[in-house]
Amino acid sequence: MKFIVLAILILTLPDLYIWFSFVRGNVGLVWKILYWVPLLATLMCIGFALMGVHQPLLLKLFFMLLLCIAIPKLLFTVVSLAGRGVGLLLPAAAKIGNWTGVAVSFVSIGIFIYGLTSGWKELVTKEITVTSADVPEAFNGYRLVQLSDIHIGTFIGNEEFVQRLVKEVNDLHPDLIVFTGDLVNSSADELDNFMEILPQLRAKDGVYSILGNHDYCEYHHYDTPDGARSNLREVIRRERGFGWDVLLNEHRFIHRGTDSIAIIGVENEGKPPFPSFADLPKAMKGVSDDVYKILLSHDPSHWRREVLPETDIQLTLSGHTHAMQLMIGNFSPAQWAYREWGGAYQEDKHMLYVSLGIGGTVPFRFGAWPEINVITLKRPE
Repeated sequence: MKFIVLAILILTLPDLYIWFSFVRGNVGLVWKILYWVPLLATLMCIGFALMGVHQPLLLKLFFMLLLCIAIPKLLFTVVSLAGRGVGLLLPAAAKIGNWTGVAVSFVSIGIFIYGLTSGWKELVTKEITVTSADVPEAFNGYRLVQLSDIHIGTFIGNEEFVQRLVKEVNDLHPDLIVFTGDLVNSSADELDNFMEILPQLRAKDGVYSILGNHDYCEYHHYDTPDGARSNLREVIRRERGFGWDVLLNEHRFIHRGTDSIAIIGVENEGKPPFPSFADLPKAMKGVSDDVYKILLSHDPSHWRREVLPETDIQLTLSGHTHAMQLMIGNFSPAQWAYREWGGAYQEDKHMLYVSLGIGGTVPFRFGAWPEINVITLKRPE
């Protein structure tokens, strides 16, 4: 509830500042009424969500209002107030602050409009080489593709994007495909339109997947007490129907002659409010110390919390953050919430790679473009 109150204040205060400073005495009645429509619509979307109404169109409307109106107003307010503060010493700074605030807000509107209309389709392929003396000789040059955070419900009506994703992955001819969670947004029926597309993913050693926080289907209102659990079972059933091997706190070995590597998959392990069902010791039971280990764990914070201090796992693959679907240069607001939020991180023999993922609960991306991650295992030369 404290978060909701804080969010409402952040949404409302910039409107009040702009109203009393620039609008109230300078426009006619019709414009005065229209001025408050976006804020009221945003607050109504929040109200519907609190009442358990989770409609995709309402979610999209909320994010459009948030990104294209509320945040630009907030940015203008911050810059304008900063100008007024400096203006106490240098009077001209107040006017400069206002015009700078206008410029910043319009730039942000342009960024958000691009992200909502085109950025979410800017699919890129990123390649990384993981060099380790622990890689078995037979796996030197082994190529795996990591996909993460598809959030398939966001692409309903844009099935051609998912078909393009599948084709681009298959054209890479990977040895292995791993999916590190969040296939759906909130319910299994989001997969209905993709039942013939996702099974087309192909790799020599198959497709392995794990669950992300959204796959537990708890962000949805159900009429029955077991609605979320029933949807979770259906998500798992459908993934297995695709031919994907869903790892639920377990592992698999991949063999090349007498050499092998272990693919370890845990259920979601996150800090509240995210669900935590991972059992890493169980998943690793039967995996010897001398095997090269690849862990699939949706939330990257699991790496520092348990993987680093308690295991000898050489490579961990995660997703979850999406870089908050916004990057400008090397900056993303995700770094305020996660120590490891995107790309490769190394500590001694341990590496974490965090994919920025494919989708999100809203079709928006800027800078943090949807990505296919190609990871090649190499031995030192």
